[in-house]
Amino acid sequence: MSITQNIAEIRSRMAAAAVRSGRKPEDILLIAVTKLHEPDEIEEALAAGITDIAENKVQEIQKKFDQIHSPANWHLIGHLQTNKVKYIIDKVVMIHSVDSLKLAQEIDKRAQAAGRTMDVLLQVNAAHEESKFGLDPKDVPQVMEDILRECPNVRIRGLMHIAPYAEDPEEVRPYFREVKELYETLKKVEHPNADFTCLSMGMSHDFETAIEEGANIIRVGTSIFGERDYSKKMGGM
Repeated sequence: MSITQNIAEIRSRMAAAAVRSGRKPEDILLIAVTKLHEPDEIEEALAAGITDIAENKVQEIQKKFDQIHSPANWHLIGHLQTNKVKYIIDKVVMIHSVDSLKLAQEIDKRAQAAGRTMDVLLQVNAAHEESKFGLDPKDVPQVMEDILRECPNVRIRGLMHIAPYAEDPEEVRPYFREVKELYETLKKVEHPNADFTCLSMGMSHDFETAIEEGANIIRVGTSIFGERDYSKKMGGM
C-alpha cells in the first residue's frame, strides 16, 4: 500500500482503539516517525493529513528541516545529548525524551536565549530496560519537582514511554497501565509549568494497546513508511 493508504489504515485502527477506551478518535494525535525516510516520503505523509513528524536524532532534523516545505510540527523523540540542544531549540515544538535535570537545565538555558518556553515530556522506563533511556517511575516525581523549581523556560506537558518489543502487545499492557497511573498522579500537580495533557505511548506494533490504556499520542514510523533502509544511517555529529 502507499503511504497515504497506510495512514488511512492506521487512522481506522486508532479510531477503533479510541472507541474501545471510551474516547473520541480526534483526541489521539498520530505522529509520523520519519527516521531515515526521504523528504518526498515525508511530504506525501503531510499531504495525507499528517500534522506532526518526529525524528530520533538531532542531525536528521538539521538535515531535513529546510527540505520539508509543507507545514509540520517537528518533535524530537530520541535520546538528546546536552551539547546538541542548541541545534534544535528553534525547530521543534516538543522534546519527548527528557530524562534528567541536567538535560532540562540545558534546554532551559537555550530556550531562554531563544525567547521561548520549550514543551517537554519526561521519558519513563517502566520496564527498566538497560538498553533504553528514561527515568525509573519512582524517580519521576522528584525529577519533575526539580525541573519545575529550576527551569522556568521548560514546560512539562506529560510523559513518554517506549515499551519493550513483544510479538503479543498484551505482554506490554502492564507497562502502559503503570505509566498511565503515574501520569494521572502527576497531572494533579499545580504549577504554571506543569500542564499534563500529553501521554506519548505506542508505536507501530503496539499502538492500539497503548491507546486502550490511555495514550493520546502515538509515534508510528514503519507502519506508515515501510521498513527503514539502515544503509542510509547517518554518522554521529
